[in-house]
Order: sequence, then C-alpha cells, then structure tokens
Amino acid sequence: MKRAILFFPLILFIVIGGFLYKGLFLNPQAMPSALEGQPVPEFKLLTVNNPERVVTNKDLTGEVYLLNVWATWCAGCKIEHPHLINIANTGLPIYGINYKDELEAAQQWLKDYQDPYQFTAYDVSGQLGLDLGVFGAPETFVVDHHGIIRLRYAGTIDENIWLNKIKPLVDTIKQEAALVVKS
Repeated sequence: MKRAILFFPLILFIVIGGFLYKGLFLNPQAMPSALEGQPVPEFKLLTVNNPERVVTNKDLTGEVYLLNVWATWCAGCKIEHPHLINIANTGLPIYGINYKDELEAAQQWLKDYQDPYQFTAYDVSGQLGLDLGVFGAPETFVVDHHGIIRLRYAGTIDENIWLNKIKPLVDTIKQEAALVVKS
C-alpha cells in the first residue's frame, strides 16, 4: 500500500502532462458555435453614434454581412480595425456590436480610427454577446441574407483570414443567393 502511494504523484504528473500535451494541438480559433446555422438572436439595443436610435436584429436582414464584436479595451480590435475598414470599402456591410464598453470611449474610438460599421449596437450589459456565445472580443460572424449565422470567427481578422476564410464564404453565399434568384 505504501508503494502505491509513492507512485501516485508520478501517475498524476503523467495524466496532467497528457492533457497539457493534447492542448498544444488544439486550435483556439476553431471554437464551434452552437449558433452556426441559426438566426442571429433577437435584440433591441441603442447605437453608439446615436444613443437615441434603437436597432434590432430585424434591421440586419436582406443581405450578406459581417457582425463584428469589438471593444476599446480589446488590443486585437485595434489591430483588426484597419482590415475592417478595407473590407467595408469593398461594399460588404459590417455591423458592429460594442461589447461591455464605455459609450464615450467607443464614440471616440470610431471618430479617431474611422467607422467601418453601418451602425454599432451598444451592448453595455453583454447580453447580446452572451446570446451569441461570445467569449471575448474580437469575434466576427458571417451572416447570410436570411439572417442565418454561417460562420463564427473568434480572433483578429487580418488580410490572410479575410482572403482565405471569410471572403470565400461570403462569395459562396452570394453565388448561392444569385442561383436561387435565377431559378
């Protein structure tokens, strides 16, 4: 019995080491979303640039768009922001969700760094983020013209992610929609 107790720390070390080793091969950006294939959750929020304007999920339907969760306290959001401006300049609508932030800071951010969004919903409580399954900012959702979430991307969007992951999906969705219209 005493011998078995002596080996317990070694066995525990091996088990923990196995879990940690497996973790080395996980992709932190490949977080599955229970909402892929589901509609954007219902919401009713004020906007950052016009705190008297109320927007809902119904304001988002009708075209393919990106839904970008961001905050001024998010370092990755600052890195991602110029890429979002470039994407918006291609004509793809982007809607923002300012997540658990200070309103004045968010307004100043959009003035200082340019505003790529059609509008930004102000999610001060984080409830919409919770409903979307957001772990933190930045996170971006590709939503089709029916309001169905087709992709959740957790992390900073850069040119590589845009060209190799998001843009091909957006193009495919637009092609699918065009085929439906033609038939």
